[in-house]
Amino acid sequence: MALQTAQVRRASPVGGRLRETGTATRIRVLAGVAAALAVALAVMLTVEAGQERAGLRAIGHEAAPEVVATADLYFALNDMDAQLANVLLVGDDMTLGFTRAQALDLYQQRRGQVSRDLQQAAAAATDPATAQRVRDLLDALGRYETLVARTLLLDEQSPHPAGAPPAAALAQYRLATAQLAGELLPAARDLTDRHAAALERTYEAEHDRELAVRVWLIGLGVLLLAALVSLQVYLARRFRRALSAPLLAATAVAIALAAGGAALTAGSAEHLRGAKRDAFDSILVLERARAVSYDANADESRYLVDPERAGQYETAFLDKTRQLVALDGATLDTFDGRLDAALAAYRRDHAAVGWQGYFGTEFRNITFAGEREAAETALTRYQTYQLDDRRIRQLIHDGDRRGAIALCTSYRPGDSNYAFDQYDQALVALTGINQRAFDDHIAAAERSLSGSAYLPAAAAAVVLTLLVLGLRRRLGEYR
Repeated sequence: MALQTAQVRRASPVGGRLRETGTATRIRVLAGVAAALAVALAVMLTVEAGQERAGLRAIGHEAAPEVVATADLYFALNDMDAQLANVLLVGDDMTLGFTRAQALDLYQQRRGQVSRDLQQAAAAATDPATAQRVRDLLDALGRYETLVARTLLLDEQSPHPAGAPPAAALAQYRLATAQLAGELLPAARDLTDRHAAALERTYEAEHDRELAVRVWLIGLGVLLLAALVSLQVYLARRFRRALSAPLLAATAVAIALAAGGAALTAGSAEHLRGAKRDAFDSILVLERARAVSYDANADESRYLVDPERAGQYETAFLDKTRQLVALDGATLDTFDGRLDAALAAYRRDHAAVGWQGYFGTEFRNITFAGEREAAETALTRYQTYQLDDRRIRQLIHDGDRRGAIALCTSYRPGDSNYAFDQYDQALVALTGINQRAFDDHIAAAERSLSGSAYLPAAAAAVVLTLLVLGLRRRLGEYR
């Protein structure tokens, strides 16, 4: 009797049905997990690609141009004041190689440039503090231009030879320069700093997010791969059959999706790093160098137009020289020899950059083809301009004031403004190399994201379809 009961129990279909139900459930759970992970991976990659596009747009097409525009504003303001000083310097003399009319024309060109830069800054001012700073700049500019108008009127009413402006015009010029130095330039510098800080924050946020998302993408990819492999191993052991071709294909697509997503974010991050660190950091320092260069050049003109304050302007020129090329303890008397020695050491070993300042920063961030040669050209032309400055001061020391004014204001080859213009062109060319690299990095990153709007979803759809194809027959056995 006991033997018969045991035989009945073994023959009972209940245990088989339970095993079959458990098998189907396990298959469905594993398949569901794999499907959910594939969808999550695709969604995360699609969302991240959208965020990366927004970040590239914010940095490449909004923040960076705003920084450049405000740095350009600082340089244009300085050259406005330099040309105003030149108007007073040359007077009615027509034999210096540079005339009052030419100085006024350059002043108007810079004035138009300032207006355009302020319009761009106003359009880009999204936060209240920055908008208020732009309004402060506009108010300060209005006060400065009022003083300029008085200076020009008083100068025009009293014709004079070179280097002998009317006392009343000089007094108004002093007020205008004080307005520039006390309000306009600090406000312009602050505006540049605000935009630069905002760009830096945006870059750091993008960088940190991309790193975190990459970790998540890799993690989801590993989990998806584990789910698919577990499913295939279970099916192979449970049914003692060869691995499913659709499931193998689904695994391959899943690997491609995860690896492609990680590679996409890594590539975008590298392009963004190249744009910001390699290119834009140099652009910013070179734009600031150009602004300071024009400020120093204006100090040279102020030194000549206002002999009573010549010592003050000579000190200001030296301070700005040190901002551009800092050599420990160098004065105007020792700067040229110290720079010669530093350049000789650098030519022997390019790693031996023996100066600080804006040019020191740039020479330590040389990255792109042609950048080193362009940087060397800019620095050697700056060296020539500095030598002309010493000639100007020597002429003043020798009592040849008119000769010093002619050397300072003329654009003829061999004269100071010619040397400054040559240096400025080299500086613009050097900035252009970095600007093109910046634009190329941003464009390359945007191209790499061009298919990210639909490819992740398509890949996930393929994985789901292959899952269905690979499991349909197995699950059909349990219906």
